[in-house]
Amino acid sequence: MRMKNSIFIAVVCLILAPSCYVLSQPAEDEVTSLPGLSTPPSFKQYSGYLDATGTKHLHYWYVESQNDPDNDPVVLWMNGGPGCSSLDGFLSELGPFHVNDDGNTLYVNPYSWNLVANVLFLEAPAGVGYSYADDKNYTTDDDQTAKDNYQALQSFFAKFPNRASNPFYIFGESYGGIYVPTLSMEVMNGNASINFQGFGVGNGVHDIPLEHNTAVPYAYYHGILGDDLWKDLQDNCCDGTSCNYYNNKNKQCQIAGSQVQHLIMDIGINFYSIYMDCYGGIPPHLDRYLVDMKHLFSLPNSTATMKKTWLKKVKSSKQKPTFGMPLKDTIHPMHFDNNLGDTVPCINSTAIHGYLNKPAVRQALHIKDGLPQWSICSDINYKTIYADMYKQYNALLAKYRILIYHGDTDLACNFLGGQEFVNSLGQQEKAQRRAWIYKNQIAGFVHEFENITYMTVKGAGHMVPQWKAPQALQMFTNFLNNKPQ
Repeated sequence: MRMKNSIFIAVVCLILAPSCYVLSQPAEDEVTSLPGLSTPPSFKQYSGYLDATGTKHLHYWYVESQNDPDNDPVVLWMNGGPGCSSLDGFLSELGPFHVNDDGNTLYVNPYSWNLVANVLFLEAPAGVGYSYADDKNYTTDDDQTAKDNYQALQSFFAKFPNRASNPFYIFGESYGGIYVPTLSMEVMNGNASINFQGFGVGNGVHDIPLEHNTAVPYAYYHGILGDDLWKDLQDNCCDGTSCNYYNNKNKQCQIAGSQVQHLIMDIGINFYSIYMDCYGGIPPHLDRYLVDMKHLFSLPNSTATMKKTWLKKVKSSKQKPTFGMPLKDTIHPMHFDNNLGDTVPCINSTAIHGYLNKPAVRQALHIKDGLPQWSICSDINYKTIYADMYKQYNALLAKYRILIYHGDTDLACNFLGGQEFVNSLGQQEKAQRRAWIYKNQIAGFVHEFENITYMTVKGAGHMVPQWKAPQALQMFTNFLNNKPQ
């Protein structure tokens, strides 16, 4: 009897393949209801765990396309950090639901990226958000994270074999500038049958020395650095043809650089969107902020040198600090190590934190019992291996289409660095730099090369899909459809 039933099911699947594909999706991971969502969505969604290497299990939340899930691309989204959760990308940037300020209810995002694609949000590395390792070993680096994410991708397509032939893209933000191309290399060189078409990076880390060197003129020409400090920097960090603010051996350059770091990091400027207020007021003095800057700006393991040189500069000049605060409040004992804090400076994540830690929400998302509370950024021991991504891009450009975009008010990963990085790849120009338009208004600028497109998004900060959602959706849709921006 069982054999007859099996034959019957096989015949039905041949005739009604789409229906059987639906049956192949993991029913145990399907999210059938979400607390705080008043109207059930028209699309299916799933949440559960994907197996990575060793004993690691990465939490995912996957939403099917609202358009044509059988044929639309599958897009993986990763936030950065390193060590920050992609559920922030889901619930505050590009996902179909966002959290209201009450931390209890959700509202529909009219510019969700799943309007045109199946979107997979992955919490990685293990130890981030609701991802975990059985052995509780949360030490990792750029290469190991890429290997883990590649293994998780294979686990995803094993759970969703009906999506294996869909075009596949990888997108990420911030330290996703490292995550995305390193994972793309794993996909390109791996044996898994993945229909990989290309990737995109928003406000990403592409070249750490370049990010540092372009942040200084960006800060000056946006009114953050004064003329006296700028002159010190030009006199001591530049040789007439180029400037090096990153690892300059000149002591006076180092002193001036410490003042730049202080102005950028320690007085309360919203580093992620310089024209927006800093949530919580000034100054933030948060470990998370400082750890992020350590990855971006080659900061020392201790701030003793920075503090000493800054104090020496102030005392030798016999001038009072120029930041409107007493000296004792201007210099802060800041803590640096490789453990990542659980907050993002100047950004209000209270509502998301409250929502994702509700027992009913954890249950709806099939979160493993016994895991600690969800945090937007988590305590993992992460080692940065790569200072830049040139090797990866040069290998990937031969086969895949790439989109690099920057919100132009972001100082954390400024557009000047992204622009110079793309220009230095030496790709043949397809179209000259021009404005791109959203609803009859200039939305930014675009420069198209043979296999890579560089875009700015006017008035957006670090999180482009959050702060310029309509423009971001248009940009994303055009890229997927290989249409000019």
